Amino acid sequence: MKEKKWVVGLTGGIGSGKTAVSDRFALKGIVIVDADIASRTIVEPGKPALLEIAEHFGADIINSDDQLDRAKLREIVFADPAQRSKLEAITHPRIRDEIVNGITTASSPYVILASPLLMETDQHSMCDRILLVDVPEALQLERASARDGVSVEQIKAIMAAQTSRDKRRASADDIIVNDQDLAWLDDEVERLHELYLELSPSP
Repeated sequence: MKEKKWVVGLTGGIGSGKTAVSDRFALKGIVIVDADIASRTIVEPGKPALLEIAEHFGADIINSDDQLDRAKLREIVFADPAQRSKLEAITHPRIRDEIVNGITTASSPYVILASPLLMETDQHSMCDRILLVDVPEALQLERASARDGVSVEQIKAIMAAQTSRDKRRASADDIIVNDQDLAWLDDEVERLHELYLELSPSP
């Protein structure tokens, strides 16, 4: 019987710096299963999820190059909770299947499941430990608007759709408050990496 993988769920609000943290774990040889990548994989041209999305939201949600128009879809679903629920019903089970496959085939001593919606979905149930990348909300807004080039209002809508900062903090086993320099972040990741190696059952 195959040994169950030991999984650390990595999450945080938009603009918190999850990617900076997961990149550092990857440099230590840890497999990163990224829910954002899984969510893009399932809506590649010709995939069943993309066809179902087009059927529900309209053919103009697909660009001329057969790719999903993410900006247009994001505007629709963040303006209407019922539409967001419909999109989640189409995508979440398929995203979960992609994640499970990534975890099952990983070869590192433990696996990082990086997901912005770890707490909003049942993805947290796949994890043995939760690592939160946390920043003050003002810094979230500043970073996300500078990085993504979207309006502060839209970022606030995304933040409102995510689990509250207080609830995320209460659910986490480990917290990185990512408001310092990169050298400090390197040290934090090193400390947690050593801890996870101790905690994981893999030899």
